[in-house]
Amino acid sequence: MRRLLRRLRAWFFLGILVVVPLGATVLILYWVFERVDNILKPVVNLIWGHYVPGIGFGVTVFLIFVAGVIASSLVGKRMVRWWESILHRLPLIRPIYTVIKQILEGFSGSDAPGFKRVVLVEYPRTGMKAISFVTSEFADQSGQQMYNVFIPTSPNIASGFLRIVPADQVTRTDLSVDDAIKLLVSLGRTMPEDIAVKLTGDVPAASTTAPAGGRLPVEK
Repeated sequence: MRRLLRRLRAWFFLGILVVVPLGATVLILYWVFERVDNILKPVVNLIWGHYVPGIGFGVTVFLIFVAGVIASSLVGKRMVRWWESILHRLPLIRPIYTVIKQILEGFSGSDAPGFKRVVLVEYPRTGMKAISFVTSEFADQSGQQMYNVFIPTSPNIASGFLRIVPADQVTRTDLSVDDAIKLLVSLGRTMPEDIAVKLTGDVPAASTTAPAGGRLPVEK
């Protein structure tokens, strides 16, 4: 009887692991679909005379795609710069727009300036290392290379901490941004291949030929 109860309990929790993530994914996708579909609901009602599920969502996705095509052209880039120059003059809108854009750029796989590389920094105390993202770099008054490092929380990587760290105290990794995000969101359960090789290893920061896993070279 005890063996049967243990097996039933194991099957129950296995079912939870299958059903809950799947159900949560479906609910989130449905919520996104419904919200996006409702954006153009008044226009759809005006054209068709009644609400047609899915039309608003499809048109919204198509418009986003068209906006991306236009923004990639020479004229589109000029339009984007002109539009952003206007937004940057508005005190309340400028910080919101800038933060949202930088977050999206950071988590995108494009060449846009977002997260430059994945590194390890000692946080929250010496001897412990946290997966972090370099967002920018600069030299201080003494000429020492410094990095602006974003340390995300896990599993909610949309929040975190910004730390300014000397380059010689930052350890580079061979992790891609996508692999690092998967690792953080999954609480370490989704491990990229060769994780030990990608996360370990130290060489002097001043070396310009640092091997994979070594410290970041100091750029002057």
